[in-house]
Parts: sequence; C-alpha cells; structure tokens
Amino acid sequence: MILLVDLCYRKDSLSADEFVKPIAQIVRSEGIPSVHLHFSEVTAQDIERADGAILCGTALMDNEFARHTDRFLWLRDCRRPVLGICAGMLVIALVYGCSTGRCREIGMTDIRRVAGDPLFAGKDAFQAYELHSLAVRPSDAFDVIAVSSRCVQAIRHRSVSIYGVMFHPEVRNEWVVRRFVRAHATPIRSG
Repeated sequence: MILLVDLCYRKDSLSADEFVKPIAQIVRSEGIPSVHLHFSEVTAQDIERADGAILCGTALMDNEFARHTDRFLWLRDCRRPVLGICAGMLVIALVYGCSTGRCREIGMTDIRRVAGDPLFAGKDAFQAYELHSLAVRPSDAFDVIAVSSRCVQAIRHRSVSIYGVMFHPEVRNEWVVRRFVRAHATPIRSG
C-alpha cells in the first residue's frame, strides 16, 4: 500500500482533485492499493503500515505545508521509500535542512538527467510539466539526479530511498510514479 500525502492548504480542498487524485489513479492502474491522507492527519502508524509514501504537489501559491514542517519530521527516521512531488520535494528539503530559493517555472520544461538512477533509467532527457515558484538547493545528504536550465529537478537521498522531483509527473511523465510504485509496493493479486 502506498500512502498518498495531500499537502494542499486544507483537508478535502478542491486542489486535491488536481494534485492527489491523478497520482492515486496512476498508483491504482499499477494494481497497488493506496490511502490518501492530509498531511495534518499522518501518524507514525500510517507510515509503518505503508510500503512507501508519495508527497503530492500543490497549487502554485499554496505553501501552507511549509508552515508545518514539524508535521513531517517523521521523514528523518523513515525507512520506507518516499517520493516527493514539487511541494513534496520542498518538504523533504526543508526537513533535511536544505535551502530553497526563488525559481519560477510554469509549463513544459526540458529536463536533463545528470546522474544514474533506476527511477530515470533510459531517460537522458525529457520534457516535464512545471508549476513552481521555489527551487531546492540540496545539501550534501542528496545526490542531484536531474536538472533544467534553471534549477534542480530531481534528488535522491544518499542513504535512504527518499526522492524528490520538482516537476509534476502526473501530467506527462507518469512513468516516474509507475517506476517508483513498481519498485516499492506489492500489487494486489486477484484470484
């Protein structure tokens, strides 16, 4: 089971339809069950029950999650795989002491892989949909996997399976989510 963490400003916001539901559909299409919780509801038990977690993105000006980084301290001790998407990458960065800076990218952007990783295998360059006004400056705890001409686009923690992507793979790069869940979750077997 994959835990989908809604980072939108409030529980059950309309933004969840845009940023969480598409991720849930991709996960479901892989035969993997998921549970969707707002970040204000996530407990240590929820993390322990999950095979992995995906921190979903938010609307461009929705940075409410950044006022509540204490709700994400579980990431420091997490031994489950985590994929942070856009705002989710920012959460990971904030929890691990990375810095952020202004970098606005909206629309399709050229992405270039700069380090090997199974999540990006065979994808040396691709276009991705961007919707962000901040970027991550990773600390030494992270490897940079992909970049655009303006900012870091994908990171991987050096000692645990924690990834962040600044782009929105649910728009045109569903393969990122598919590869993550295939590698880290058990599908439901029918029959």
